[in-house]
Amino acid sequence: MKPKQIQDAQAFGKVAVAMGGRAAERAVSLKSGMAVWEALRRSGVEAYALDLQSDFITPLQQGGFDRVFNIIHGRGGEDGVLQAILEALRLPYTGSGVMASAISMDKLRTKLCWHGAGLPTPPWYVLENLEQIDDCIAALDFPMIVKPACEGSSLGMSQALDRASLIDAWRLAKQFQCEVYAEQWVRGHEYTVGILAGESLPVIRLETPRKFYDYEAKYQAGTTRYHCPCGLSPEHERALQDLALSACRCLGITGWARVDVFIDHAERSQLIEVNTVPGMTDHSLVPMAARAAGIEFDELVWRILETSLAR
Repeated sequence: MKPKQIQDAQAFGKVAVAMGGRAAERAVSLKSGMAVWEALRRSGVEAYALDLQSDFITPLQQGGFDRVFNIIHGRGGEDGVLQAILEALRLPYTGSGVMASAISMDKLRTKLCWHGAGLPTPPWYVLENLEQIDDCIAALDFPMIVKPACEGSSLGMSQALDRASLIDAWRLAKQFQCEVYAEQWVRGHEYTVGILAGESLPVIRLETPRKFYDYEAKYQAGTTRYHCPCGLSPEHERALQDLALSACRCLGITGWARVDVFIDHAERSQLIEVNTVPGMTDHSLVPMAARAAGIEFDELVWRILETSLAR
């Protein structure tokens, strides 16, 4: 990793740590946000915790801030909406810009971009209504996983093993009021690659006794295991890191992110999704990967804040 760009905390000026939001991931965002705020304060940065809910503009406009550390997960904070507000207010911020944030939050558009760029991602089928169930089964076969296209933290996702469970999975995902798609189930191991300032962090392999790495496995279960080193050969890990960087470049992602990848039983890598505002809780993966690279939490937060300088 490159050395830190900024040595003096005062160079950041007055920093708003934007957290909370209105999305389903609000509780996780508040937890991430407080961890970030505390880390910045420990480092001597003039940071203020800003719980943004119904009105994003007024607190940011009237706060006299010099930059924003965005840690709002999900819709409103991770989908280009807050980024557009900050652009209009001429406030530098962490993470990706409007376009990359909007595309990455939409898993369907992300997959279309990757597919168009020749990057590997599992086959999928867009389920607009229940009349398409049989066509979906013919296209993908079981098992499959059903997802709302514009939610994070695995919210609304479920595995389908037969026609009845596929209908139930579609109904669950449809509750999140966005497009729904089914994706071919990948049999293999799940990995995640943290990206920081254009460089990849050590790869983590995820292991859970649950059907998949769902919301409970991410934030509540004590049975999830995280392997770092991930167990891949150095050459294979480097290839996975390069794929993650290519996936981010394809979408225009900048600053920091986390790319989720499967390696199937045939040793083929399959890109699943990108998080442009990853979690920063005690269960979160980017801090875990950074620690494996010798970067403790407070330094990680500092380095992420440095990415706002590019704006």
